[in-house]
Amino acid sequence: MSRLILAEKPSVARNLAEALGCKKKGNGYLEGDDYVITWAFGHLLTLYDCKDYDPKLALWSYDNFPYIPQKFQYRIKNDGVNRNIIDAGAKKQLEVIKELAYREDITEIISATDFDREGELIALLIFKYLKVNKPIYRILINEWTPEEIKKGLNTLKTNAEMKSLQDAGICRQWADWVIGINFTSMATMKYSRGKGNLLNIGRVLMPTLKMIYDKDMQINNFKVEEFFELNAVFKNEKGEYKGKFFHGKKEKFSNKESIKKLKDEIQGKDGLITEKEVEINKVNPPSLFNLSNLQGYITSKYKGWTSNKVLQVAQSLYEKKYITYPRTESTALEESLKEKAEKVLQTLTRNLPFKDEIVFSDTKKVFNNSKVEGHSAIIPTYIIPKNLSKDEMNVYNAIKNRFISQFMPSSEYENTKIITSVKGDVHDRLFVTKGKILKIEGWLKLYNDEKKDELLPPVEKDDMVKMKELKVLSKKTKPPAHHTEKSLLKAMETCGKGKSSDEEEESTEILYGYSIGTAATRAETINKLKYAGYIVAKGKSLLVTEKGIKLIETFPIKELMDTDYTGRLEKKLYDMEKGNIKRLDFLKEIFDFTVDGVNKIKRSRADIICDTRERKKGEEKSE
Repeated sequence: MSRLILAEKPSVARNLAEALGCKKKGNGYLEGDDYVITWAFGHLLTLYDCKDYDPKLALWSYDNFPYIPQKFQYRIKNDGVNRNIIDAGAKKQLEVIKELAYREDITEIISATDFDREGELIALLIFKYLKVNKPIYRILINEWTPEEIKKGLNTLKTNAEMKSLQDAGICRQWADWVIGINFTSMATMKYSRGKGNLLNIGRVLMPTLKMIYDKDMQINNFKVEEFFELNAVFKNEKGEYKGKFFHGKKEKFSNKESIKKLKDEIQGKDGLITEKEVEINKVNPPSLFNLSNLQGYITSKYKGWTSNKVLQVAQSLYEKKYITYPRTESTALEESLKEKAEKVLQTLTRNLPFKDEIVFSDTKKVFNNSKVEGHSAIIPTYIIPKNLSKDEMNVYNAIKNRFISQFMPSSEYENTKIITSVKGDVHDRLFVTKGKILKIEGWLKLYNDEKKDELLPPVEKDDMVKMKELKVLSKKTKPPAHHTEKSLLKAMETCGKGKSSDEEEESTEILYGYSIGTAATRAETINKLKYAGYIVAKGKSLLVTEKGIKLIETFPIKELMDTDYTGRLEKKLYDMEKGNIKRLDFLKEIFDFTVDGVNKIKRSRADIICDTRERKKGEEKSE
């Protein structure tokens, strides 16, 4: 008697086969004494199109919408190149899976697709489509190393225990289909003219576009203002340093004449150092990577990278057994992983010249169940990679160094603040100077960033200094920066409620489930926005196009652009995974929202967002 294991991809099937000694190669499967291993290619099945339910629905007509199937049905997915034919590879592999599942010697089936909503959906749909009627179990592991595979096979879950996750997967898919089909069809008919002008509308697409639109409008409406600073250079026998005039908390001033008058008042006068503060500042390493933080780190560090490329490379490393599951929202590890993490740390640091500074420790920052949802943070496995491509090396090293850094000393900076006083006609005029020196490298030894310290001469309090130079500088306020993939991913992760700084690397506290999309889908959403022509990438910046602007300003279903509304929907799917929300209640909300929205579009003005119809020659001449 044997057990059949279904993997999500052939590469994962090979990892399973290697761990379980399945060396016999069949047509679409691998077999050993106790296990038969087969695979999908991601999703093999897709929901029916409207026309599959009723050929009349192939006609673009207002009368056909809103459309919600009485019963959602599935078929084999279409070919990636020719959308009019069935994918032959998917069809063939489904036949292989069916033949194996129906074999008399196969007594049990184990789902080994990715342990998340989409992975569970892939397996569920295949087994339902093939009408498999044998006991189904689930292996829940975070990496495909032999050690974890064997451990996972001893702690299988039953298919019934996965029902909540399956419900969430089904509801996500049906909700996106209903919203996408109805609103895309209605928007295209109402607001576009000409061939190839599909207006793609989606539950996750629209609020993401709205965030980029809002940032661009904020920049467009920004009023540049001129301001002035008074900067000095002071000097004595110990060296020279720069200072900036301040009054109260102000260092920038709008009145040029008053600043020029102040300059004339103190020009060439000596200064006295009235304060010198030296503070030691300890800097801890940022938290372990979740997918969004990894994507943000890599896209901001290396040119030409997109969040989708980071995900693809990380997925490759995962399937090659070099890192743990990448599609995670968590920035900490489960507390049960302490022993495993220590083993990985010892393996990775064996040959490092500063290995004595790396000490495994059980800290709440690293091991914290309350900060883990679904999957732990991304870390390397104990398997040392070989023959990585340059792209794989960039991503792997980022994950490896972030993991090792958790067990190294803090870096320490000496922050110095100097106040220099210059006698004015009535008041003393104060200048502030700030400098920073790296005193202890700590975890920064893992990185080769050559950041120049702002060095100050060894001046002390009560030192007299000469004024070497005094200048009035004219500057202008700068608008906020455009969204980059890094800042947009963070905004999607927190529904726009996280820190907006593009440099913000440390993870903000996440309300799990309350987000736009999931770690697994955000990169794909950004790609879809580009493909739809709603945004363009300019360098690292993401900019809304004219088409995107018109869509946001014309489309009447404003709830779909509201990050709060989308966040609440995603939170309900998350709660459904936990068994706290009923499937039918969620679907009723989506269906009612869609029906109301379609009727609203029908009543709205037909403002044209895009028009590709060829103009008649007479029209061209008359212009």
